[in-house]
Amino acid sequence: MPKKSTSTEVNEVQTNPAGDEKEIEKLNRLLASVLDYLSDDEVEEIDIEYLLTNTEGLREWWDQYRESNRKKIEEEIKKSLGELSLEELESIHDKIKEKE
Repeated sequence: MPKKSTSTEVNEVQTNPAGDEKEIEKLNRLLASVLDYLSDDEVEEIDIEYLLTNTEGLREWWDQYRESNRKKIEEEIKKSLGELSLEELESIHDKIKEKE
């Protein structure tokens, strides 16, 4: 006899398409603003700070992106620690001590 699906199984599969669409719209707007700036012939030097300041929501998105990337970097470092030599570990330790 086939197994009946429970309501919790159905809820796990469903996503929030409206939220996804809003996020896609936001990212499209941010990308369009950046590309408009980059394609402006009058801009002689790209000013990232100008973009972050004058594109609504871009700085917040960038900060979130950097924080999520930070976590990935931390994980990669943790995984690779066992492969480092004692000298390399001591060098990292010294750099950490300098920061404190």
